[in-house]
Amino acid sequence: MTGAELVVEALKQQGVSTVFGYPGGAIMPIYDALYDGGVRHVLCRHEQGAAIAAIGYARASKGIGVCLATSGPGATNLITGLADAMLDSIPLVAITGQVASPMIGTDAFQEVDVLGMSLSCTKHSFLVTDPADLPAVLSEAFEVAQSGRPGPVLVDIAKDVQIAAIEHPLAPLHELPALPETDPAQFALAQQLIADSQRPILYVGGGVQLADAVASVREFLDITHMPAVSTLKGLGCVEKNYPYHLGMLGMHGTKAANLAVQEADLLIAVGARFDDRVTGKLDTFAPHAKVVHLDIDTAELGKLRQAHAALRCDINTVLPQLARPLSLAPWQQHLSSLMADNGWRYDHPGERIFAPLLLKQLSDKMDDNTVISTDVGQHQMWVAQHMTHRQPQNLLTSAGLGTMGFGLPAAIGAKLSRPDDQSILVSGDGSFMMNVQELGTIRRLGLPVKIVLLDNQRLGMVRQWQELFFDGRYSETNLSDNPDFVTLASAFGIPGQTITRKEEVGPALDTLLASETAYLLHVAISEADNVWPLVPPGGANHDMMEEPV
Repeated sequence: MTGAELVVEALKQQGVSTVFGYPGGAIMPIYDALYDGGVRHVLCRHEQGAAIAAIGYARASKGIGVCLATSGPGATNLITGLADAMLDSIPLVAITGQVASPMIGTDAFQEVDVLGMSLSCTKHSFLVTDPADLPAVLSEAFEVAQSGRPGPVLVDIAKDVQIAAIEHPLAPLHELPALPETDPAQFALAQQLIADSQRPILYVGGGVQLADAVASVREFLDITHMPAVSTLKGLGCVEKNYPYHLGMLGMHGTKAANLAVQEADLLIAVGARFDDRVTGKLDTFAPHAKVVHLDIDTAELGKLRQAHAALRCDINTVLPQLARPLSLAPWQQHLSSLMADNGWRYDHPGERIFAPLLLKQLSDKMDDNTVISTDVGQHQMWVAQHMTHRQPQNLLTSAGLGTMGFGLPAAIGAKLSRPDDQSILVSGDGSFMMNVQELGTIRRLGLPVKIVLLDNQRLGMVRQWQELFFDGRYSETNLSDNPDFVTLASAFGIPGQTITRKEEVGPALDTLLASETAYLLHVAISEADNVWPLVPPGGANHDMMEEPV
């Protein structure tokens, strides 16, 4: 078979049924092989949209995402998606076409050194110029993307390799490498630290979902009754009715979560990386706590916070062995009082729509299996704070990179991976315009993706920082020249409505959820609404700014 046909066979061997991409000259042989190759191709309207749709597909399904692009601008347009997958540890294989091998290095038409460009934002990258190398490279790419700490892998294939006859077959599919054994001494130390603690907290990160360890975390909490806090990517890992889940911690975390961590004497970090948006000023984070850190990635152990017990391990193997009943009644009672004073307010006066309340109402109305995708900004933090998250694969958001334009293609990927579940995008007016062209993908496929567009006619989070930290100098955050979003959606055959008053919210959400087609609910909100609480940049988590009374 040809190299292009081998690529399609490799996809099928790996169980890949759907890929996302955009064709072009240097990858046309692979597109020709896809024509009747038995793998579904989804034509997105921009390569960045294809990469992010593949990320959404992978995250919602707990599988692997695949995206395709041609050389030059096609490949460079994937770079943001690769960086997003890298920072959020998403298994992604990006296959790009490259100019023919003899033309590499000659500044040929649409030639870009995508291998060099991708090295900082992929787990591994390949440039294939010898047809004999292609079978092994394809097998290794999928293994690297999914093994250990997952991440994106780029396979850049010269055009002459795609049309060459391949004599070497694909290697048989084999199991991923075994997970590491735990250091017995570190494990024993972790056990002792847990036994000695009076104020422990489980700090749940996105690695829990990546390790498929949600059940292990919930079992650990059921046995220990230990309080828990979550990162943005860790939301949904803790059972929604668990009484000692304090919510998200960090810059826009709950008051209870941030104060509790500052008082804890033991922090058990599970699949978390002590990100700056979580810790605030690092040397003031959890100042009284010893640390037990469980992670698959050795590089994360001790990278930012030295662990007293560092366990490179499989969470599913080690965490259940650390579980034991604990007597934590005084600590639990204290935290219950903190939770009662979390400060959420849903009673804003007047007729205007208050976004946190709308999102809480949406959360109460939607099915448990609904997938929520977000873009980046104020609406993203309100979703994290005010919606109930039942499973981590049901909240798709760009955490590490903060990619505006993430939400719409991610919602498309989620709907394609889980067609029987509702897929809802919550976006802001700034982010929505970043990849608005993917409305064309929704129309082409007839996907019933629902869109809640919170429109304050501002780049809301940047405006909030300008208000608080730049003396109200609002530089380039005014979006009052936004288009008529309902009319824009209608151009793609998507019905919708605009609401401006709080009494319209309930009926509008019912219409949105009941729609059998895609639907846009355009929600006008005040430009003055801010996200609270807020840990100022460079500040300590216990010095939160709260909503002025």
